[in-house]
Parts: sequence; structure tokens; C-alpha cells
Amino acid sequence: MQRRRFVIALLGSVLLAVPAAPAQAAAWSSSDRWGTWSSSGYTLYNNVWGSGHGAQTIWANSPGNWGVWADHPNTGGIKAYPNATRHIGRPVSALGPTTSTFDVTVPTSGVAFTTAYDIWTADHAHEIMLWMNRYGPVGPLGNRETTASVGGHTWDIHRGSNGANQVYSFVRTGNTSTGTVDIRAVVQWIRARGWFGDVTIGDVQLGYEITSAAGGRDFVTNAFTVTG
Repeated sequence: MQRRRFVIALLGSVLLAVPAAPAQAAAWSSSDRWGTWSSSGYTLYNNVWGSGHGAQTIWANSPGNWGVWADHPNTGGIKAYPNATRHIGRPVSALGPTTSTFDVTVPTSGVAFTTAYDIWTADHAHEIMLWMNRYGPVGPLGNRETTASVGGHTWDIHRGSNGANQVYSFVRTGNTSTGTVDIRAVVQWIRARGWFGDVTIGDVQLGYEITSAAGGRDFVTNAFTVTG
């Protein structure tokens, strides 16, 4: 596992923050805002998409072992959603057992972010967010609809629109850093509510929706899989 940290180097009379050399290089890393890497049916995205962002470096040893070092200012607005993605490409009615497991190590103070799944319909008309943990002043879009136990977890469920697509935010009632999610059960629950029909499920993503991480913080995915 690689962690990216900063050390102080003295150059003349100027102190500069420079990256500390990792003990062992990862299979891939990138500081490009739009850096991507594909392996074993997954694609990783650095995805620094928000305004007012700072620096961010993504690294990976495999799709299941990756992370980011992020240094985003303590201001409002989402700065980035680094994530690992697997494409499903089947309608809800045709989904077999579809699950995901995850294990993450994240900072818990001085930050604002959520560790979240982002599940998209193929036409990007519907977005399902599963908030597994959250720290700092962040909250879901839309109105709270209900509290329900589905897919192996209990959630406060919100629904709204961001102007481009419908968003369903399943916010776990307690933070967790590891677990298994029954994705088929979640999308079947939404369909049973009549919020969408027999839509085609496209990408399943897991990542860190980061608003602030001032001073530089590590977000590490120790394990991640999508089966189905």
C-alpha cells in the first residue's frame, strides 16, 4: 500500500513542500485532474472536477487497492470524486445477484467528504448514491423521503434533482468503513417505489466525494469488488 505524504525541504532560504518518495512505487499514479487507468474490467478516475480545487494524486496497485492524496481548501463545494468504476449494462429486471464489498481507511477530522457509491443508469437520467460514511459539513441533495433497511444496511433516503438527473441518496444511519452492499436489492427497491422503471444499470462506482482536505489527507481503498 502506498501513502503519499509531504516532507519539508530546505532550498536556500525558502521552505518548499515536496512529495516524499514512496517506499515502493504503485503500479500506476497520476496527478492529472482527469487521470485514468483501466485494469481487470475496472477503470479508476482521479476526477478533480469541482471549482476551487487544490492538488490531488491518485495511485493504484490494483482496482481493489488504490487511493488518493488530496489537498483541497477548506471551502464549500465538491472538489473531486476519485473513484473506481465497473460497468454492469443490464436492466433491473435482468440483474442476477449483484453485490459489492469495500474496505477503506479515511481521515475523520479536519475534512469534509463522504465515501460513497455512485450508481448510474445507462442514460445518466438517474443517479443512486450510497453514503457509507461521511465526515464534516456535507449533506445529501433533495428531500428526505423515508428511513429503510435495504441492501444490507439502514439508510435515511433522500430524493431530488441536480438539474441534469434525478438523484437518490441513501445515507447510512451510522458510519462504516467496511461491508457488503446488495446493489440489486437497492435498485429493485427504487423501482418498486415507482421512482424509475426497468432502467438499465450502467456504471457502479466507489470513491470519495471530497469537499475539503486542507493540508493534505490520505484516502485509501484497501479492498473493493463488484460481482454480478
